[in-house]
Order: sequence, then C-alpha cells, then structure tokens
Amino acid sequence: MSLLKEVKTLVHKDLILEWRSKHAINSIFLYVVSTVFVCYQAFKTVDDTLMWNALFWIILLFASINAISRSFVQESQYRQLYYYSITGPKAIILSKIIYNTILMVFLSLIAYFTYSVIFKNPVGDAFLYFIAVLLGSISFATVFTMVSGISSKTGNNSTIMAILAFPVIIPLLIVLIKLSNNALQGLDRGISFGEIAVLIAINVITITISLLLFPYLWRD
Repeated sequence: MSLLKEVKTLVHKDLILEWRSKHAINSIFLYVVSTVFVCYQAFKTVDDTLMWNALFWIILLFASINAISRSFVQESQYRQLYYYSITGPKAIILSKIIYNTILMVFLSLIAYFTYSVIFKNPVGDAFLYFIAVLLGSISFATVFTMVSGISSKTGNNSTIMAILAFPVIIPLLIVLIKLSNNALQGLDRGISFGEIAVLIAINVITITISLLLFPYLWRD
C-alpha cells in the first residue's frame, strides 16, 4: 500500500472513531463555550481591539492543547504494535497531523463564531483574519502533534511536552497576533505577506522535522 493510501486510511479511521464517540468534539465545544462565557462574566465587554485579539488567541491556544495533547496517549500499546506491523511511521505521523488539522479548523471556527457572538466583533478585514485563524489552526496542529508524538515515547511526560512546545509556540503566537492585528485594523493585505510566509515556513519545517524524527522514535 502506498504512503498516500495508508495516510488516507488512517485519517478515515480516526474520523470514524471520533464520529462514533464524539468525545473530543463534545469536550472541545464545552471547553470553548464555557471559557468564552467565563471571560464574558469577568470582562462583560472588551472595547480594546488588542485585548480582544490576545484573549481570543489565549482561548484558542489552551483549547488546542486540550484537543491535541492526547493524540498518541489514546492509542494503546497493542494498537501501536498492530500499526507497526501494517504501516510505517511516516504514514502514522502524517495521518495524525491531518486529523488534528481538521479538528483544529473545526475548533477554531466554533471558537471564533462563539467569541464574536458574545463579544462585539471589531475585525476590520474579515477575510485576512480568517486566514490568520486558518494558519493558526494548522500551526497549532502541526506543532502539538509533533510534540505529542515525542512525548508519547518518553512516558507521556507533560513536562517534556511543555519544554519542547515552548520555544516554538512563543514565536508562533507573536507572528499570529501581529497578523491578526493587521486584520483587526483593516490594513492593506500586502503588509501581512511577510507574516503569512513565516507561518507557512514554520508549518513546512515542523512537518519536515516530524517526518525525519518520528521514524527513529517509532522504532522504540
């Protein structure tokens, strides 16, 4: 079976399992709605656009950690052994990245619309902000999937996950906040091409590192 077919089969398997249990979707939906509601009770209104933007990305960041951190934990040792016998490590990590990207895009759309309904939406360029949310979703998915894969091979140590994710997430958040601020202010889209290119480069580098590193971890 080719790599593409293996990835497609594994992604389909994850989607079917999630559709049957709906554990991740329900827990994410509850987390996002409850977090936004708590923020509303605390602030009532957010008039400062910079605070509105920062608060949104904080909510999305922690929601993504809850959604993706257990990507490999939920796989039992017996199931991993079965995967080891029928497929390769590259297909495993790629399928997890694709599945988590789909999950994160869905999560981000729920978070954005819920956040916009409860708090007044001050976005000046809705399309550019949507691009920022989309790139942020993909970036969170690729980074946390890679870190989750590494952490799963070190006894699912949450400390290892935090240490590995911190150097990547901080610059990623800085670029995302800058790009989304440009969208909030309705600036010319040409100004934001640099930030978009940086986000795309981060995703390409993260996926490449995952494909190079995970096969060595998979052997253990």
